[in-house]
Amino acid sequence: MVLESRIFKSEDVLSFEYIPEMLPHREMQIKQLADNLLPASKGRKPQNTFIHGAPGIGKTAVVKFVFREFENYSGIKTVYLNCWDYNTAVAILSEITIKLGMPVGRRGWGKDEILSRLREVLSKSKKGLVVCLDEVDQLVRKDQSVLYDLLRINQYVENPVGLVFISNNPFVFADIEPRIRSSLAVEEIEFKSYSLQEMKGILQERMGYAFYSVENGVVTLAANHAVNKGGDVRVGLECLMKAGRLAEKENSTKMKVEHVRKILKEVVKVKPQIIKENISEDEKIILNILEENIDLPFNELYRKYCKKVDNPVTEKPFINYVKHLAELKLIEWKKRKVDGKRIISKV
Repeated sequence: MVLESRIFKSEDVLSFEYIPEMLPHREMQIKQLADNLLPASKGRKPQNTFIHGAPGIGKTAVVKFVFREFENYSGIKTVYLNCWDYNTAVAILSEITIKLGMPVGRRGWGKDEILSRLREVLSKSKKGLVVCLDEVDQLVRKDQSVLYDLLRINQYVENPVGLVFISNNPFVFADIEPRIRSSLAVEEIEFKSYSLQEMKGILQERMGYAFYSVENGVVTLAANHAVNKGGDVRVGLECLMKAGRLAEKENSTKMKVEHVRKILKEVVKVKPQIIKENISEDEKIILNILEENIDLPFNELYRKYCKKVDNPVTEKPFINYVKHLAELKLIEWKKRKVDGKRIISKV
């Protein structure tokens, strides 16, 4: 016998995968992405878009939200793929073709054969197609060829195909093959981290759907913890989920501040190891150098990096690596008051 919870109305709304009916504080990004994709509903090529920003600040949620609306109201077919799950040309092209209703063999088929099937199904379709490649870093690192194939596919089909790329790294395309870079033509949408007030608003709205009764102060504590852990909404949602389950375990009639306080130490940054795995080899070397040193001036860090690698990048892309690591909150980069030198340290 399953007893009805006295705490939760719905746990689903606290899930990382849940896409609410409205996305507060992302209205501008939603409009920009929707405007970029709108031409596809009129038989014209949509604007390819590159979305970037720190983890857990609504990038994927915005894309899925816009895709849902376009599927429902515009006649555009959308396909969302996470490149952690699909990180080769064969995997990407196969999954897109299958989602468009054309069966392909997952084994034993060559890329050219699958690409031919994809062109065939697109030629028969009366709808435009938009594909989102989330965590596109994985393709840039492992198999860039599929980017070239998808960017050029409009030359072979009548109905327009658009691409949306998502990455935590704003410089993910910096070292991409020249033939791909020349075809990208992306418009960038940068996502900034939520403020404390915005975080409170997001969590407050979710709480209204998730819980029957919540003590004052719960949302402020959870939001503050999320902001302190890098501004990741998923941290705040996990706080609410764990606190709610603790309240349930203690047979409480409402979720209280004391429940949140008890679970705070358990809730850390989401997927820190995955973030570290998702950075480039050069960025991993930078982190390793900083593991061995408390902090380093920029010039010293670059000198040590050049000693460790056979073909070091020049200073300009190296600065981009450092900026990316700082945006992921894996390192800190600040000026020293005494002499104005830029000092980098491991978080």
